[in-house]
Amino acid sequence: MDRRVCLKSIGMLVGGSFIKLPSWGFGLGGNKLRVALVGTGIRGTGFWGKSLVEKYSNILEFVGLCDINPGRLEYAKKYIQVNCPIYLDFKKMISETHPDLVIVTTKDSTHHEFSVQCLEMGCDVLTEKPLTTDEEKCQQIIDADRNSDKNLIIGFNYRWSPYSTKIKELLMQGAIGKIVSVDFHWYLNIYHGASYFRRWHGLRESSGTLWVHKATHHFDLLNWWLDSDPREVYAYGALEHYGSNSPYRGENCRICSHKQECKFFWDITRNQRLMDLYVAHEKHDGYIRDNCLFRKEIDIYDKMSAQIKYMNDIIVNYSLTTYSPFEGWRIAFNGMDGRLEAWQDIPYQRNVSVDQSQLHAAEMDQTKKEEVRSEPIIVHKLWKDFNIVPAAFQRGGHGGGDQRLHEQIFTHPGQKDPYQRAAGIRDGAMSCLIGIAARKSIESRRPVRIAELTDLEPRVKKM
Repeated sequence: MDRRVCLKSIGMLVGGSFIKLPSWGFGLGGNKLRVALVGTGIRGTGFWGKSLVEKYSNILEFVGLCDINPGRLEYAKKYIQVNCPIYLDFKKMISETHPDLVIVTTKDSTHHEFSVQCLEMGCDVLTEKPLTTDEEKCQQIIDADRNSDKNLIIGFNYRWSPYSTKIKELLMQGAIGKIVSVDFHWYLNIYHGASYFRRWHGLRESSGTLWVHKATHHFDLLNWWLDSDPREVYAYGALEHYGSNSPYRGENCRICSHKQECKFFWDITRNQRLMDLYVAHEKHDGYIRDNCLFRKEIDIYDKMSAQIKYMNDIIVNYSLTTYSPFEGWRIAFNGMDGRLEAWQDIPYQRNVSVDQSQLHAAEMDQTKKEEVRSEPIIVHKLWKDFNIVPAAFQRGGHGGGDQRLHEQIFTHPGQKDPYQRAAGIRDGAMSCLIGIAARKSIESRRPVRIAELTDLEPRVKKM
């Protein structure tokens, strides 16, 4: 596969999301795709760094790495196994290396800075979710996209998991008729959920709260499954478990005097990758990876509930729990002709014991080659007995979505996708705007319309 074909495949992926096709990538011969990465944390160095080098070095090359932490940059270069220059100055990297594609994996509140600069400097950009953290930043990205002939791609991987795709297929087939309402509940266990409050995610100025950082995944699935933009959001939320809600408090877990009595003590020294990536380079930027999750500066919510009204009149009841004894989710679609139910990792549904401490690590593992197994989806027609529909399920890499997202971009150029799983700026905006609206609803104690946040008009999509 040459560079021209590779870039054309990215353009087709973007094109499925109602945004511009790229104007570059034709007649370039056998040259490789020039890629630059900004943000060398765990996701950047792993999924968008080392994984791409290992699988796609024949069609792409890294021409630059950028971060605010010089120590982490040096580590990233060795870990990803690239020979490219490293930069503390983003604009300098772009002007000197001339990348075709820039991958943004910085903290959420800075996604807009790099996305806008990429579009203005003539680069396509692929950003991790969420698109951004507030409506002003979202509008900046929308404006930059309108004024650019380049493209923005969102890394929404859950769409690409086989189980999520099967739900989409059944809904597209009209398995339960016209959908009228949805109940969607996501549970983070005490290991995974707590991790957000240790990191920069615990500060709303960095993450936009978990309404944006985490729930944007779930809202994007809803928007895609329901084939509609959201209209209005009314929400509740509180911080009742983490933050200042504990008598145990320390500087960080490593040196905490409450190691013996605090059930949330986490020993980062047992993870060499995190020690090498973060702890070894704290002196450069002061970022502490094993921060106390009961520090008083935490200002995000740990329990969340929202009602979302869609443009096609579907009503969704959504909740996110951050300190559940198990990790998983449930969803039920109510239709004019029946009900569709689906779930993942609810221990009692399969009567199995799951090591909750290792569950998230297995989900994020890019190297684990777990066999695809079958999981049920229930379709229950009115006046009839229910049917159990088998659906493929894979553990690693966001349910197999990570691997398939990579494959669609780099391995299957031109392949038509009947499920329209490609995600662009509109998808990124609508998913994060639900979370932004929910946060504003809690603060203002009123329903918040999506149309009041940016000039991007919500609409009912058509397949």
